[in-house]
Amino acid sequence: MTASVSVGEKKQFVRWFLQSYKMKRRECIWILNYMLSNEDLLEKTHFVEEAHYCPRAMVMSSTESTEIPFRFYKGNLMTADAEKSFHDLRLNPEDELYVQLNFPNRPPSPLYLSVLEENPYMPKNASFNDHNRLVAEKMLEESMSVFQEESLLKQIDEALDSNDRERFFELSELLQSIKTMKKSESE
Repeated sequence: MTASVSVGEKKQFVRWFLQSYKMKRRECIWILNYMLSNEDLLEKTHFVEEAHYCPRAMVMSSTESTEIPFRFYKGNLMTADAEKSFHDLRLNPEDELYVQLNFPNRPPSPLYLSVLEENPYMPKNASFNDHNRLVAEKMLEESMSVFQEESLLKQIDEALDSNDRERFFELSELLQSIKTMKKSESE
């Protein structure tokens, strides 16, 4: 990641990007083309990851991406209205703009890497938070699974107590299929 990226490098990257990818929203193409035609704006534009942390940011996605099509962030406001964001770009070209482009980037494009800058607003513990989120999701998934099994066992006991053979076999089969599926996922 570079500290200072020239307008020429940014233009080259944006042209390459527009030729290489289709956008989920056509307004994104207009915005990127507007950036190409406005060097003052392009000079204040920074390509970063996790742009939503920035005070003024835009997130755009190509059709190949699973990410959101478009978001614009300014202060505490967020909108999916590309026209409002375009209006803000025209009225405030002197304000810093942080852009996140979501597109297939494997292997990373040298052009993309040449314009990618360190996000100065990224929290120091952001990756730690992502790790904690994944751990929490796994724990939640496991506890839900345990709860589901305990609930089934309780229902099986109730079926036995009421001599409901059909319900007993139905619930036992369901419990066995859950355990089999759980076992195959862990292998």
